[in-house]
Amino acid sequence: MIKKILIIATIIMAGIETNTVFGQDHSITPDGTYLYAQRDTCDLFMDVYDPAEGSVRAISGIEKPTVIFMFGGGFIQGTRDDANYHRWFRQMTENGYRVISIDYRLGLKGSDKVGVAQVNVLDKAIHMAVEDLFSATNFIIENADQFGVDPSNIVVSGSSAGAISVMQAEYEIANETEWASVLPQGFNYTGVMSFSGAILSREGKVDFKNSPCPTLMLHGTADKLVPYRQIKVFSLGFFGGGKLVERFKKYGLNYNMYHFIDYGHEIAGSMDTTLDLQLKFLETNVMKKKLRIVEAWIEDPDVYKGSGPQSRKELYGN
Repeated sequence: MIKKILIIATIIMAGIETNTVFGQDHSITPDGTYLYAQRDTCDLFMDVYDPAEGSVRAISGIEKPTVIFMFGGGFIQGTRDDANYHRWFRQMTENGYRVISIDYRLGLKGSDKVGVAQVNVLDKAIHMAVEDLFSATNFIIENADQFGVDPSNIVVSGSSAGAISVMQAEYEIANETEWASVLPQGFNYTGVMSFSGAILSREGKVDFKNSPCPTLMLHGTADKLVPYRQIKVFSLGFFGGGKLVERFKKYGLNYNMYHFIDYGHEIAGSMDTTLDLQLKFLETNVMKKKLRIVEAWIEDPDVYKGSGPQSRKELYGN
C-alpha cells in the first residue's frame, strides 16, 4: 500500500562534512570500464563501481537499485571519472549501491554563444546527452546479467548539465516522445536524483502525459547558472527545481524537493554532503515505493562552497 507523507519544513543543517576533506584520500577505482556506444567520432565509455564488499545490498528483502550518474560541466566540459565525484561514488558503494558513471557528448563544446535565446543549440545539446543516456541504459539492460543489474531497478542521477539531462530524460519518457522510443517498451527508471537540474520545454510549461518516477531535487535559490525557477522566451521555457515543484504538487507526484536558501550553483556538487537525504529517498520513495512527499527549505547548510562558475558568463565567457 502506498503511504503518503507530507513534510513542509525549514531545516538548519550543521556539521555536514565538506566536499573536500584535507588529508583524506577518497579516490576509487572502477570495477570495470566498458565502451557502450560510438557516435560522431566519439567513443563513449562507462565506469562500473560495484557495491563494496560487506555492504548491505538489500533492505527488508528489497534489492538496492543501480544508480547511473551523469557528470556536470555545462555541456562543454567534464568527465565521468572526475576526482570530485570519487567521494560520493565511494559513499554510495559502501552503502550497497552499484554506481555506473557514463560519458556523454558535450553538445555546447566550442559554442561561442550559449543561452536560452540560442534555443536550438541548447535543445540539441540536451537531447544529445539524453540520447547517450538512453544508449547507456540499453547497454546496461542488454548486459544486465554480466553487471549484476536488475533492469527494472535503475535510478538516474546527475549534477548540473547531468541533472538537466536526467530530468529531461524522465520528461521524455513520461510524455512518450520519439526520443524515449529507443528504450524497451514499458521501461522507466525507478527514480531520478537531480542536483541543480531543469527541464527544457517548447510548450511554455511542463506537463506530463504519464506520472514520472519518484524524483529527488536539490536546488540553490540563488542559482544563476541553471535557473532555480524559470526562464521563458515566447513558447520556450527552461524550468528549474523551484518551478518544477509547483507542477509536481499540482499533479500529486512523488517528489522530494530541497530548496537551499541563498545558495547558488554549488548545490550541483553537493552529492557527498547530502547523502542522508539521498539514502532516505532511495530507501523510502524508490525501494519501498511509498508516496513520501518532502518539501524543505534549508538554511545555512554546511555544504561546500566552491570556486566554480555561478553564472553563464563565468562558464561560457560571454
